[in-house]
Amino acid sequence: MKSSRRQFILYSAAGLATMSLANQAQAQAMVAETDPQAVGLGYKADASTVDKAKFPKYAPGNDCANCQLYVSKSADAGTCGIFPGKQVAAKGWCNAWVKKA
Repeated sequence: MKSSRRQFILYSAAGLATMSLANQAQAQAMVAETDPQAVGLGYKADASTVDKAKFPKYAPGNDCANCQLYVSKSADAGTCGIFPGKQVAAKGWCNAWVKKA
């Protein structure tokens, strides 16, 4: 089978589109509380379940939605610089929490 320049361009464009969609799908994944980095930082998807004895820095009302590192994409979840490529729950909390300015 003989390849043509037209086929090469078509297959290249299709491959790039597929890779772009795959990257977007990966960015939508939520951080799991069992993720090693999440465990190390004490991340909880529901801030009300944080162990206050283990993390004395936590105070009621501190959650991802009012953290300096959080960027909201919706009312339920957003991105965080601590967990690149994944989303965190707006009602979540981790030990890297910093009050928004």
